[in-house]
Amino acid sequence: MKISAIKALLDAEMVCGEDHLDREVYSACGSDMMSDVLAYVKDQAVLLTGLVNSQVIRTAEMMDMVCIVFVRSKKPTEDMIELAKESGIALLTTKKRMYEACGLLYEGGLVGNGAEHE
Repeated sequence: MKISAIKALLDAEMVCGEDHLDREVYSACGSDMMSDVLAYVKDQAVLLTGLVNSQVIRTAEMMDMVCIVFVRSKKPTEDMIELAKESGIALLTTKKRMYEACGLLYEGGLVGNGAEHE
């Protein structure tokens, strides 16, 4: 699924990374615990989280994630935005709660992390 499709499905606002809208994402992970993300996430994933601190960006960078969606209208700080730009990570924000956002992406065809992708 392209980041542009994620943006549309979640009625999300693009914070940064407009030039990454055509990047493919193969799986999703929803968590506010970065230790879980480190334990279970594989590459080319989108992270949905309500946690707003620079550790989110650092974790996504370490795990080769390409997109982070902040749920519940959470907004990243300017420092986080700069870090995401440097790391090539797209940031989006949506009013939807994590449960609904994950459900919409799953319904749209994005699998949970750990599932095989082609």
